Amino acid sequence: MKKSEKEQVIAEVSETVSRSTAMYFTDFSGLTVEQATELRRELRKAGIEYRVVKNTLIKKALEQVSGYDKVYDKLVGPTGVAFSFDDAVVPAKVIDKFIEKHHKLSLKAAVLEKQVYDGAKLKEIARLPSKKELMANILGSIQAPLAGVPTVINAVLRDLVSVVDEVGKKKAA
Repeated sequence: MKKSEKEQVIAEVSETVSRSTAMYFTDFSGLTVEQATELRRELRKAGIEYRVVKNTLIKKALEQVSGYDKVYDKLVGPTGVAFSFDDAVVPAKVIDKFIEKHHKLSLKAAVLEKQVYDGAKLKEIARLPSKKELMANILGSIQAPLAGVPTVINAVLRDLVSVVDEVGKKKAA
């Protein structure tokens, strides 16, 4: 790889790092071509960008952004990086599901909002609710009290009608 190509890769990865909310550094040793393709397809479906880049180039890209010193020692052996731009938890869910199915991929480290986590924390991260799940829970919590309002209004109206009927019967008598 020529120096200009390396500089271009570093610039691209650095730009991608600066836009991402989460990065998952994986060791893809032992994956077949079909499995690697499946992993990329599943990540792409979830809106995750996955790149395989030389460790030295990843390190130089991370140095340009700063704050990722704790990741450097994890950059050993084959490394693929999953970049998430919207939901920091979704890649963990996809990677965890893939590992359960194939038992070959491993997580070296995860970076969520510039906080570095060891790869052993994958299960914990994958169990966190995704952004969509959190939004659904919040909306459900907001709507739950509102769903009871018509029932309360109907009960009040029924009581009011009963009172009016009673008053009407007393006046008629």
